[in-house]
Amino acid sequence: MEFRHLGRSGLMVSEISYGNWITHGSQVEEDAAFACVRAALDVGITTFDTADVYAGTRAEDVLGRALEGERREGLEIFTKVYWPTGPGRNDRGLSRKHIMESINGSLRRLRTDYVDLYQAHRYDHSTPLEETMEAFADVVRSGKALYIGVSEWRASEIREAHRLARELRIPLVSNQPQYSMLWRVIESEVVPTSEELGIGQIVWSPIAQGVLSGKYLPGQPPPAGSRATDEKSGAGFISRFMNDEVLTRVQRLKPLAEQAGLSMAQLAVAWVLQNPNVSSAIVGATRPEQVHDNVKAAGVKLDAELLKAIDEVIDPIVERDPARTESPAERP
Repeated sequence: MEFRHLGRSGLMVSEISYGNWITHGSQVEEDAAFACVRAALDVGITTFDTADVYAGTRAEDVLGRALEGERREGLEIFTKVYWPTGPGRNDRGLSRKHIMESINGSLRRLRTDYVDLYQAHRYDHSTPLEETMEAFADVVRSGKALYIGVSEWRASEIREAHRLARELRIPLVSNQPQYSMLWRVIESEVVPTSEELGIGQIVWSPIAQGVLSGKYLPGQPPPAGSRATDEKSGAGFISRFMNDEVLTRVQRLKPLAEQAGLSMAQLAVAWVLQNPNVSSAIVGATRPEQVHDNVKAAGVKLDAELLKAIDEVIDPIVERDPARTESPAERP
């Protein structure tokens, strides 16, 4: 495993991090989830990402139990706050009330006294940003989180949050966006702003929900039991990629992966790690062997000719519009 700084902070994270969105507590049974976490630890992954909303808070609980007994100082545990975790009007968003209640719930479920990174899961247009950042400052000063991050925020939102964080003297160090060969909406605005401010990207869906693994074939139904067939495990997210034009072009990446001595999934993960502003790529798994496969992308260097060839294959289907980074206009 290779390690990188999270932005310009002193915190080191594994290039490949393990995330349990969709899987733990929902798609993957507990024994399998524990096996995947054990596989991640065995291959040198030290960074684990979750959120209070995943599987209705169950994902945090599963991860906490899976990591119980591990040396806490050797792990980087990340979680998030914003999406609804209960039926009440204040069980959502980035109000002071919800942040303070949510951090306590996350720590209890994760079985830890602190998280290394506490992230705003979306931007809350219903709460003054000053209120949100002051609450985060109190979370940091109480020792319940060491660093602060955001997820899927636009460049202008990141810039203003960073300004307030500097005033409050708390470390805002990261953004967690979707990023892959097919989804590059952060490249024109978010990445340059983040580089200027010393913020690193912890990217999710580097394999485009599994599409870049090549397992979905044009003109054929998705494999039984795959994410594309399960409405409860992300079929809505993957649907944007499930058309023949995208799937046909993705199949053309196979000889390029073979040329590099990589599986298609490894090529996809290695590709996002070529961006120097990316601190870590989050991978999920339903089976331990997926962890073992994906981790081989760590430390891989792709040459300029290969990167150019990849672009030539998929350029017509790449999404680059920065406006696709968005948060709900109102709290969900």
